[in-house]
Amino acid sequence: MATSVQDRMGDLFVREGLITDEQLAEGLREARTHGTHLGYALVKLGFVEEAELTKMLAKRYRVPTVDLDQVEVPEKVARTISGDVALKHLVLPLRKVGRKLTVAMVNPSDDSALNDLRFLTRLDIEPVIVGEFTLRKHLEGYYDVQEADFMGEILEDLLGEDDLEFVEDDDEDVSVAALQAEVDNAPVVKFVNGLLTDAVNRGVSDIHIEPFEKELRVRYRLDGALQEVMKPPIRMKAAIISRIKILADLNIAERRVPQDGRIKLRMKKKVVDFRVSTLPVVFGEKIVLRILDKGNLTFDLATFGFEPKAERDFFHAIAQPYGMVLVTGPTGSGKTTTLYSALSKINAMETNIMTAEDPVEYNLHGINQVQVRTEIGMSFARALRAFLRQDPNIIMVGEIRDLETGGIAIKAALTGHLVLSTLHTNDSAATVTRLIDMGLEPFNVASALNLVTAQRLVRRVCDKCQVPAEYDDEWLSYAKIPTEWLEKHAKNMVRGEGCEACEGLGYKGRQGLYEVMAMSPELRKAIMSEASTDELRELARSQGMLTLREDGLKKVERGITSLDQVVKETTVSD
Repeated sequence: MATSVQDRMGDLFVREGLITDEQLAEGLREARTHGTHLGYALVKLGFVEEAELTKMLAKRYRVPTVDLDQVEVPEKVARTISGDVALKHLVLPLRKVGRKLTVAMVNPSDDSALNDLRFLTRLDIEPVIVGEFTLRKHLEGYYDVQEADFMGEILEDLLGEDDLEFVEDDDEDVSVAALQAEVDNAPVVKFVNGLLTDAVNRGVSDIHIEPFEKELRVRYRLDGALQEVMKPPIRMKAAIISRIKILADLNIAERRVPQDGRIKLRMKKKVVDFRVSTLPVVFGEKIVLRILDKGNLTFDLATFGFEPKAERDFFHAIAQPYGMVLVTGPTGSGKTTTLYSALSKINAMETNIMTAEDPVEYNLHGINQVQVRTEIGMSFARALRAFLRQDPNIIMVGEIRDLETGGIAIKAALTGHLVLSTLHTNDSAATVTRLIDMGLEPFNVASALNLVTAQRLVRRVCDKCQVPAEYDDEWLSYAKIPTEWLEKHAKNMVRGEGCEACEGLGYKGRQGLYEVMAMSPELRKAIMSEASTDELRELARSQGMLTLREDGLKKVERGITSLDQVVKETTVSD
């Protein structure tokens, strides 16, 4: 604290009658000699009771006080900041509720300390006041003053330096090597390492690093929703972006065009892939890292949350020796995971399974996976033709994008192969219409299809903080929720209030919604007669198919997700 500030604070103590002018003068000498705050010196000299001092300061700063002798700080909370930071700013974290961290501080008006804490912890800071004498005594009990800084501590806690290894090529030109030397300093390296390992351990699917005019923002996509986690100092922007581009083996001198790369991070006994995409924006380059962590995947279809009939239909379709099974939905709806899970279930020693993917996201043991590379002519269609000469039993095509790929896939399904693939349509019935619109013959589509599944992902309500949910009549009317359903199930609707377990979000994890349309003689006949999407949907519903909206309402009835999540991800036509 600067001397002039000490003097002003001392004058305040005198005016409040806590000390005399002579005591102030001696206290200032003690503080200057030992480099402490005035309050600490006055308490040490015995001129004032610390409780009186903190009470007066609490009134001045309009923040509550805390008695640290009555507080037991959990080790997990204490370690949200390092000992060095705690001693530097004279702070001690007390409790964490959701995204709010309550911190005991000697000077709650210290904006520099508050900003540092927000950056390091990625949390909202709620200060309470405490005396410096008491705080220093407690800090010794919670921290080792020789601890590493926060980013180094993240690495030590999560995996240890010896467990971390980036897999990269050594071949670099001179300019890249020079720039790497510029950004290869400890703070930047530790920051990037800490960012990647923290995201993996929190189950994040994507990291967004976004430069703006006066700030650099980092967001995580967790359970399908983006949330801001930190704002690193803007001066670190170039170094952080260059460091990530070096790890991804990208051209760090090229900032005018998008680039794509890959980082391999070895964490203990597993290797995590990061797909890196850079995009030139107005104030620099935005970087998105997609995390492919096989360890977080569940390939057990029985746990996906299919309703009973839908599960029976799906299992029956993938157990057939030939035909086509399609999974449809928007990007990020879990189509690839569903296909991988289906392949894992039917993978056997006597079965030859071949996949064509762009990209190959996860390696599955016992399955022959091919990376599609359109730039060299290795398209889905060309891979499919090659597969048919490789004696396959089961073929998985990453996506049917055009008539050529669709035509070969249909022929494969009609000639004794089980074909699995994805398509981008809104629902199951629209998938049939889309195939015919591509130019495929209705007769072939009707003959080849075994089943079409449309799916979405919704967020699960946190089990730890579920509370009853209520919605106003206007919103329910706008969302077109059936009145009879509300009368029967309104009491089952829940929402998440927000707690430490879900980081104050009210949601934790995701749940699939599934619309499973199994082919029947009636549906095949309707497809051959080129029935409309609406007609196909109503026919399938009459045979027991649940639409995405209806499946979502089933999940709401059981308290798995909230009604607003279902309304957000589905439409009334679903």
